[in-house]
Amino acid sequence: MIFPAVALQTVIKCQLSFIDHFTLTLVGSSYDQFDRTFVLGGTADFVESTFKFGHRSLRHKKILAVDCRCSICVIKFSVKLKLDYGSNGLTVDVPQDRTTVIEPIHVPEAPDPSATLRKAIAAPLGRRPLRELVKPGQKIGISVCDITRAQPRRLMLEALFAEMPGVRHEDVTIFIATGTHRRNNDAEIEKMIGAEFARSCRVVCHDARDNASLVEVGHTSTGVRVLLNRGWVESDFKITTGFVEPHFFAGFSGGPKMVAPGLAGLDTVMTLHDATRIAHPRATFGVIEGNPIHEDIREISRMTGVDFSVDVTLNRNQKITAAFAGDLFQEHAAACASARDKVMRAVDAPFDVVLTTNSGYPLDQNLYQAVKGMSAAVKVVKDGGTIICAAECRDGLPNHGPYGELLTTRDTPRELLDMIMTPGFSRADQWQVQIQAQIQTRARVLVKADGLSKDQLRAAKFDPVADVSESVKDALAAAGPNSRLCVLPQGPQTVPYLR
Repeated sequence: MIFPAVALQTVIKCQLSFIDHFTLTLVGSSYDQFDRTFVLGGTADFVESTFKFGHRSLRHKKILAVDCRCSICVIKFSVKLKLDYGSNGLTVDVPQDRTTVIEPIHVPEAPDPSATLRKAIAAPLGRRPLRELVKPGQKIGISVCDITRAQPRRLMLEALFAEMPGVRHEDVTIFIATGTHRRNNDAEIEKMIGAEFARSCRVVCHDARDNASLVEVGHTSTGVRVLLNRGWVESDFKITTGFVEPHFFAGFSGGPKMVAPGLAGLDTVMTLHDATRIAHPRATFGVIEGNPIHEDIREISRMTGVDFSVDVTLNRNQKITAAFAGDLFQEHAAACASARDKVMRAVDAPFDVVLTTNSGYPLDQNLYQAVKGMSAAVKVVKDGGTIICAAECRDGLPNHGPYGELLTTRDTPRELLDMIMTPGFSRADQWQVQIQAQIQTRARVLVKADGLSKDQLRAAKFDPVADVSESVKDALAAAGPNSRLCVLPQGPQTVPYLR
C-alpha cells in the first residue's frame, strides 16, 4: 500500500501562545490517505481528532515548523512511524508534508493456519495427495530454512506429518538449509522446529564447506558443477518447505532455493553467485524468467528431483496468510504470483531520501543480511540520493565468514567492484559485497545498527547513524526544500519500483 504519511495542513486563527496546546492524534487502520484542514478560532486552545490511517497507530504530536502570514499560522507536524527493527521495532519522526510510506497490501493471518496447511497438502497442485505418495519405511528428507528466516517450520512439519500416516519420526531427516550461512546451534534448532521434532527426527544442519558430506550430481546446462548434501540426495522421498517473498537477486525465495543454494556445496554456490550472474539486470527482486541465478537453481532441483513441496506466504507479523503445496514448480509459481501482487508496489518518481529496514528479527540479525533492505531502497532512490537503513545486527557483521574482511580490502565501493569483477577473482560472500558496492556507487548509505560500533560500520563503508529521525531531517535539508522522503517500514517485505 502506498500513501502519504499525512496529507495535512493545520490552520490556526489564534495567538501563537495556543500552539503549545495543539494536539492531533491518529489511530486505526486501512485508510489510504486524508487531507483535512482545521480552523480554530475564538477562545479554543485544544483539539483532538481521530482517523483511520495505515496499519498501525500513529501519534502525530511534534511541531516541526510554524509559518505565520498576517493572521494565519500554518503549522507543520511530524508523524511517528514504527519501523520493523529487531524484535521490538523502532519509532521515528518523519515530516508529514514530504513523506510517502510504502507497505505491502495487508493480508490477515489465515483463520486456522494448521488447517490451511493441511488443506493445501491434501489437495496439491500437480501431484497426488501426499498421503498417497509416501510409503512407510522410506527415508524421508525434509528441507527447512535456517535461523535467518522467519519460516513457521514447526507448523509446517506438523501439517506434513499429519498427512503422512504411518511414517515414523525416526525415518525422517530434517535438513537445515543453511546455504553458506553458519551452523545453527542446538538451542536455535529446537526453537526453530520444536522440541519434539528436534529430539525424535534426525536433524542435519547443512555445511557447504564439509566436502565429506557432499556428493557431485553432475553439471547444469550452463556449466555449474552441482555438489549437494549427500543425505538429501540419498533420501527416498524429498520434500522442500519454505516461505515465498521477493529475493534481491534470485527473484523469489522458497521453492527450488531449498535445494540450491540451501543444500549445495560452496563451489556450487560460488558459481551460482558469481560476479557475472549477480551483475545481470534480471538478477533482481520478483524476476524468475530470464534470471540466470533462478534458472540454474531450478535446473539443479530437477537433477535430483523433488517429490513434494510446501511453501507459505507471511504477513508483517510473520503469520501464515496462504499455503501452497504439490509439484515444486507449480506450487512455487502460484506462491510467487500471490506474493508479487501483495508486495511489489509501483511509484511514479524516485525519491531524494529512502528510509528502509531489513524487516526486523530474524532477517536483520546481521549486516550481511541488511544489504537486502538496501537493495529494496535503491530501486526508488535518486542517483546521488541517500539511503538510511535501520537494522539491529545483534549478530554483528557477522563475525563468521569473510564478508567483513572483504569490505576492508579496498578503500571505496568502486574499488571493491573492480576487484570482484576482475577475471579469476573468487571469494565466499563476494556476492553480498558486490551488491552492497553497486548500491553505494549510486547513493550514500547510512546505517542504524545497535549491534555494531561506529568503527565497525565505517570499516564496512557505511556512515553510522545514532538518531534516525535526525538523520532523515539532515538528509532532506541537504537535498533541498522540495526534497521527498520514501519510507519502507517493512524493508524488503515491500519491493517498490519505478513505473
